[in-house]
Amino acid sequence: MQIIDAQIHLWQGDTAPPHHFRAPFLIEDALRGMDEAGVHAAVNCPALWDPGSNAYAVEAAQAHPNRFATLGWFDLAMPPDEGFVADFLDRPGMLGLRFVLFAPPDQARLKDGALDWIWALADRRELPVGLMVPPPLYPDLARIAQAYPGMRLLLDHVGMGPMDKLPAAADKLPALLALAAHRNIALKATGVPAIATDDYPFASTHDLLRRCFDAFGPARMFWGTDITRMKPSWDDNRRVFTDALPWLSGHDLEDVMGRSIARWIGWNRGDV
Repeated sequence: MQIIDAQIHLWQGDTAPPHHFRAPFLIEDALRGMDEAGVHAAVNCPALWDPGSNAYAVEAAQAHPNRFATLGWFDLAMPPDEGFVADFLDRPGMLGLRFVLFAPPDQARLKDGALDWIWALADRRELPVGLMVPPPLYPDLARIAQAYPGMRLLLDHVGMGPMDKLPAAADKLPALLALAAHRNIALKATGVPAIATDDYPFASTHDLLRRCFDAFGPARMFWGTDITRMKPSWDDNRRVFTDALPWLSGHDLEDVMGRSIARWIGWNRGDV
């Protein structure tokens, strides 16, 4: 079984947001932790707080093409420039895009159509696009998914923000699960221990995970960690899915743990 972490951040700077506990997080740090936990590969979402993170992602993918792929970012305030995006995506390991739409200006751009040129480009090129958006934007997300069916969306962290905790966080689930009706929206089951009220195996999260799985299915639900904000080890993050969910096994487990994310982002690792 190939195990692919659906979201990590690599960066070289000494600073990070307060909810990320490790800075910097280097290529060698990731490789060491992945090897210790039996994680074969990871999707790198370059750190938004480090302007050099996209270049560092290229370095990681060039050095370790079977270990790292990238969903890169750029400034959403830039004017439409498809040539720039084409060149951006032409770099080693750059398989798609990923954006965080929490700042009010970016939320406004989503709602007023200023970002539609990105979605149209992604639709034509059938690109994966990762998004972190608050639930009030889910209707806009549904509209975009319907308008641009060739774009393959990935939602971060089972729809939860970095400060969310159960049981209150479960109030967001109905709106999130409704998005599963759109076949070009998938869900990253990343950051799960952060919303738990208990220690490993984080039983407080298991019902939420089952409901997400039932809605999105094994082809559109991807295991991962967002490891730099996880206090539990990479191994504990992995074992929640491989060892502690009796309803997840066989081909479904193989899909969730790596096979489906590789398909969704078009990552042919070449060794599996």
